[in-house]
Amino acid sequence: MKQADIKNLSAGDIQAKLAELTAQYSKLKLAHKISPIENPIQIRDLRRTIARLNTELTTKQQ
Repeated sequence: MKQADIKNLSAGDIQAKLAELTAQYSKLKLAHKISPIENPIQIRDLRRTIARLNTELTTKQQ
């Protein structure tokens, strides 16, 4: 998700997306521990997207 897309979301949308991506991140990490996934860069990208969403959520709540 790009930063411009994140800025256009409301606080409620950000929280929903954050919950969805956090669950996806957990599943991906577990799958990678069991057997290596094809593209491990996905884990890094998800982690960074989650951080971007958390940052934007904090900004909107102030």
